[in-house]
Amino acid sequence: MKLEGTVAVITGGASGLGRATAEMVIEHGGKVAILDLNEEHANTTAKELGDNARAYVANVTDEESVAAAITGVMKDFGAIHINVNCAGIGAASRTVGRDGAMPLKTFNFVVQVNLIGTFNTLRLCAEQMAKNDPINDDGERGVIINTASVAAYDGQIGQAAYSASKAGVVGMTLPIARDLSRSGVRICCIAPGIFETPMMRGAPPQVREPLINMVQFPKRLGEAPEYALLSRQIIENPYLNGETIRLDGGIRMEPK
Repeated sequence: MKLEGTVAVITGGASGLGRATAEMVIEHGGKVAILDLNEEHANTTAKELGDNARAYVANVTDEESVAAAITGVMKDFGAIHINVNCAGIGAASRTVGRDGAMPLKTFNFVVQVNLIGTFNTLRLCAEQMAKNDPINDDGERGVIINTASVAAYDGQIGQAAYSASKAGVVGMTLPIARDLSRSGVRICCIAPGIFETPMMRGAPPQVREPLINMVQFPKRLGEAPEYALLSRQIIENPYLNGETIRLDGGIRMEPK
């Protein structure tokens, strides 16, 4: 799928990996709908990105909230061709800690945002993609990209909830690819390693250095534009489907 003339719905699009992907889509001639829980942040980002970006407030865990945002996107842009799901949270809590067992609400909240929220958004975007006219000889109508994590494979101590949520995102990739095949919609998943974020940039050396040491090459943390570059490659390569790609510099996480 060529990016020019497409409409991309990006959750968590106001910052980090989502914003870098939004910038990439606009740079290559597409339009972007930024879905974010923070209205002020989303509006500011859309304004900075220019006329081809619009902001929509959405809580990915809430069915009505996302449905209202998608209705707004269809009204404003008329179609959805791409959905990139970057909204997510990280939380560290041991199964049994000093204060006893992990509160079930903690586990549930992480799964609700990272897994349920991802599926909630993609299912509604896919419904609209299926209505598109085919855009190439293969009959392609849309592309979905989900964001997992290397924690889906080698989660650290305290990451039971986070790892479970991201493993769920990985696990549903192939079944969804099969579900959507008759609609001409592809889906892939990116599993990032440790990326430069505002939080990581402010972290002390004793936090950053052990993480960098786990990376094989290049010896640094990932950069958001590298996530956006892989997103572009997934969108433009029509034979990528049902796959999860690690984007991590060869990192294999140690227990802690």
